[in-house]
Amino acid sequence: QVQLMESGGGLVQAGESLRLSCTASGIIFSEHGMGWYRQAPGKQRELVASITIGESTNYAESVKGRFTISRDNAKNTMYLQMNSLKPEDTAVYYCNAIRYGSVHWGQGTQVTVSS
Repeated sequence: QVQLMESGGGLVQAGESLRLSCTASGIIFSEHGMGWYRQAPGKQRELVASITIGESTNYAESVKGRFTISRDNAKNTMYLQMNSLKPEDTAVYYCNAIRYGSVHWGQGTQVTVSS
């Protein structure tokens, strides 16, 4: 059974940092592209950052220079280091794993940034 478990969310003030983790089980982690998405109330889910099998990365313009995505295949874990957080970063953050046509999602972790 595939499981993606996010952790590390919380309530912080603007300008502070958080590191999210996504730990996978039931998949060959190293063979999956991974990504972080977020969904704010009343808005569509959007891509935040992604990392390929070869560790190429891609970021939404709104987080470039502030967020860093990484992966540790030995730990079956992906990370999102979020610095200089802004109130507009408030959302539920989801991780996903993609391999060919198969997509798996985690349950999400709440990030709230107060001004």
